[in-house]
Amino acid sequence: MINKILLLIAFSLTLNAAIETSSSLTKQKMEVLELKNELNNFYNEKEQEYQRQKKEIEDILTKIEQEKAEIKRLYEKNDETLKDIRAEIVKKSIRVFELMKAKVAADILDQMILEGKIEDVFDIIIRLKEANISNIMKTMSVENSSRLIQKLERYNKDKQKRD
Repeated sequence: MINKILLLIAFSLTLNAAIETSSSLTKQKMEVLELKNELNNFYNEKEQEYQRQKKEIEDILTKIEQEKAEIKRLYEKNDETLKDIRAEIVKKSIRVFELMKAKVAADILDQMILEGKIEDVFDIIIRLKEANISNIMKTMSVENSSRLIQKLERYNKDKQKRD
């Protein structure tokens, strides 16, 4: 009988331990599920935040590209205007040099070359009438006339190659 009582006590202790273990496992399972839900919610919030920030960055990049295109358009427009202004200045300068006496024109062109503006002088010279060029070159300094003649020769060779 004592054996039976001991056996009954052992059985009820085992059964009670099994119920506690099962209850503990269920509780842990519930905690894990709750943690999983919290992590999913956190992930979804961060994913939404990421998508929102990504869209903002894409919008900013689009705006930057539009502004770059506008700047490029303005630059090209301004560059074209500047070229027109320079062409008009050269055109008027040529008219002025055509009307000047050769000695005065030569002195002015010599001074421009001394100031390092040989390209500007060359642009004027190639647009002048040949008769004016030869009269101006006669009265310019020998060194400057020589430099301009060399530039004219290179210009004519390059022009012949292009044609």
